[in-house]
Amino acid sequence: MSAEISAISGQIVRRRSQFRAWRGTRPFWAGLYVLLGGFPIMYFPYAHLQFGHLTLAMSTTAGAGSLIIGVLLIVLGISLWFQKHIQIFAGVAAILLALVSLPVSNFGGFLIGFLLALIGGAMAVSWAPGVPPGTQERGDAEQDGRTLRSAEARAATEAAPEAVTEAVTEAAGGTGEPNELSETNPADGANGRHSAG
Repeated sequence: MSAEISAISGQIVRRRSQFRAWRGTRPFWAGLYVLLGGFPIMYFPYAHLQFGHLTLAMSTTAGAGSLIIGVLLIVLGISLWFQKHIQIFAGVAAILLALVSLPVSNFGGFLIGFLLALIGGAMAVSWAPGVPPGTQERGDAEQDGRTLRSAEARAATEAAPEAVTEAVTEAAGGTGEPNELSETNPADGANGRHSAG
């Protein structure tokens, strides 16, 4: 019997790690917040609260608008899970729908749906895919190599004008006299360039 339990727990661990890997490749939490934000926006305009024998109907004239906003937020939340490349569009749309729900749907589902949709939309817009750990270490090593090469190149270019100046001075006879072609002194670092007066 313990073999069956260990097999089931092994499957649960494997499924959980698969779900975690799937969740890490998309804006999962943003989609969840947007999806959850749609429910109060959609529900409250059609809800009837009972206080003893007193029924409080919160339906508004914009009940159809609330239903549309709620359904759109739910669809955007699900879309964020399965179509991760539309994350910026879905995030901006969720933010706009949350703002529209304030006047249309009982202050955005009594601010619960509004805040959930607003936070989820902001998370969707700001989401960026992560880099796998092995790739990140290799990328850091490549970055270190590029930094070293760029430092060497910078040192070579900083030393280059001095070497060129010395070579031109030696070619001109080492006198430091102005070059007859450009009327500039190579020792001054002009290297034949004229400055605009």
